[in-house]
Amino acid sequence: MVTQKDSFSRRDFLKSASAATVGTFMFPFNNRDAMSAEEGRMPTRALGSTGIKVPILSLGGSVLQTQLLLRQAYKWGVTYWDTAHSYMGGNSEKLIGKYLLRYPQHRKEIFIVTKSYARSDDAMTSDLDQSLERMRTDYVDLFFVHGVSSIDDLNNTTKIWADKKKNEGKIRLFGFSTHHNMEECMLGASNLGWIDAIMISYNFRLMQMDDMKRAVDACANAGIGLIAMKTQGGGSLKTSSETEPDLVDKLLKKGFTSAQAKLKAVWEKPNIASICSEMPNTRILMENISAALNRTRLSSGDRKRLQRYAHETRRDYCKGCAHICEAAVDGEVPISDIMRFLMYWTSYGDRSRAENYFNQISVKRRTKIAALDYSAAEWNCPQQMAIGHIIRSALIEFPI
Repeated sequence: MVTQKDSFSRRDFLKSASAATVGTFMFPFNNRDAMSAEEGRMPTRALGSTGIKVPILSLGGSVLQTQLLLRQAYKWGVTYWDTAHSYMGGNSEKLIGKYLLRYPQHRKEIFIVTKSYARSDDAMTSDLDQSLERMRTDYVDLFFVHGVSSIDDLNNTTKIWADKKKNEGKIRLFGFSTHHNMEECMLGASNLGWIDAIMISYNFRLMQMDDMKRAVDACANAGIGLIAMKTQGGGSLKTSSETEPDLVDKLLKKGFTSAQAKLKAVWEKPNIASICSEMPNTRILMENISAALNRTRLSSGDRKRLQRYAHETRRDYCKGCAHICEAAVDGEVPISDIMRFLMYWTSYGDRSRAENYFNQISVKRRTKIAALDYSAAEWNCPQQMAIGHIIRSALIEFPI
């Protein structure tokens, strides 16, 4: 796992990028591409076989945002807005509702997605109705069952519920989001025949893996639209590595920051309809839009270098195959969840969110987690991660 000391900080990287590309890439209002965004010409892609096209960049709502940012996102063509019933205690949805109250004419142009952890019909209905009330809208374009870790979380009762809500006009499309055991969930969904879209963790590391490639292909063949999240997962690109010592320099010379290069790598995959990105301020919004509008593609050499780098540093990244490592410790530890909590700090620099999640682990449970033998989990880990060391270090780094 990348440590804070080893990471190439976002601030340092942007300083270097600005020095290398001033006036060409980091300041999109100085070029023609930015005008395309202002005029609403953000590139779009088909969302599976739904017949709907969505912007290739979408606005994640799990972080604090402002009305000004929503307005700028709309103005620049980022009209896919992702939220959830639970985000910020409901304030994320209320923020959208406040926007639509002021700009009701924009509703038909904004593709709104919300999610619920509920599994029962009554609970999903309750969450959906409250979400609609908060957002001051009669329908959502896409409703996700949130955090699915097994396709068994969904059944025929779920299908009947989704069909009913579609007939009532409260949802247009239905699907699920997943962080754990994603490939198994995706393959299972491809055989159901009634899943419209899936939100998955997907980045320059995961896209290289054979099981993920098979799952993406299966979903594409089934007409399921795929939305990528956690595209910045896996830590910052290091300034040097054993096999790719000049990786960062080569990307900078092309005008890409580390974050932008990761976005570009995912957009190389045509079966990914959109990237959902947390963009808490206009600077990051502008940077991501600039990457979306810039037509320069990663070269085959760039992609190969990223692939080699991903393989070389695979011990730094958890791919979320919880059923493998957690079974090795008899389900005593939510290893995949802990790795995800840590990722918010190491990959996104969001220490407060990581602390919030780690603070939910009681002292009693921490003691048990720290004392466990993780050798079997490490032996079975496809990424060869030092699981025990990482978990114990994380508990020390984030004490209660």
